[in-house]
Amino acid sequence: MSTEILDLIEPEIANMDCVYEKPDTLTDMRLHYCPGCGHGVAHRVLMEVIDELGIAEQTIGVAPVGCSVFAYHYMNIDMQEAAHGRASAVATGIKRIHPDKYVFSYQGDGDLAAIGTAETIHTVNRGENILVVFINNAIYGMTGGQMAPTTLLNMKTTTSPAGRTVETAGFPMKITEMVATLPGAYYVSRNSVHTPNAVRYLKKAITKAFQYQKEKKGTCFIEVVSNCPSGWKMTPLQANKWMEENMFPIYPPGEIKVPK
Repeated sequence: MSTEILDLIEPEIANMDCVYEKPDTLTDMRLHYCPGCGHGVAHRVLMEVIDELGIAEQTIGVAPVGCSVFAYHYMNIDMQEAAHGRASAVATGIKRIHPDKYVFSYQGDGDLAAIGTAETIHTVNRGENILVVFINNAIYGMTGGQMAPTTLLNMKTTTSPAGRTVETAGFPMKITEMVATLPGAYYVSRNSVHTPNAVRYLKKAITKAFQYQKEKKGTCFIEVVSNCPSGWKMTPLQANKWMEENMFPIYPPGEIKVPK
């Protein structure tokens, strides 16, 4: 942009009301995610909450393999990478060494609900005092669009080109409902980021989760039903519509387990 144009618009900008500022907990690095992907919005909401609560210096995040693997490039807090599926186990170790820190894991469905199923279930069953953020787009987004445990019946992927069937792959795994049955789970919620209202609900859920962690209540588990336009071979608008029509009936948003 030329200096002349900047000189013209800067006075106008100065007179405008600021409605949003990037939180200090997000780095200046440009997000690499595909257009329409929910990861970027989920990153922003999570970091907004940490920034507004003033806990950035006390927070440690864990990101494993998958599309979430680059989260530490964007989250301007202490981050630790974990092996595929092991984020909740690594987060457990960090929390036990630093019980006064806020600790969260940020995991995709191929990670948390497949290779990391055991770590996830046992972490929650023990009631580890951490937050687990679970991004569910029903597919392996990074590695080529393969079928995931959360892939819907009849949904086509690179490893189920004719669509997932019960006979060959079983039913889609509703791991959030499974987690909610465990006594160590204190707060369990399913959210999305495809509309402004959905983003607001997710922000409230994450805020609650960190408050419960401060109170040492046990494991908080937040699923974010998201899209994968590239993996689904759709435009962002098509992907959001498909998600509402097909994923929400199987993975309905809402609070699943709340404190009594």
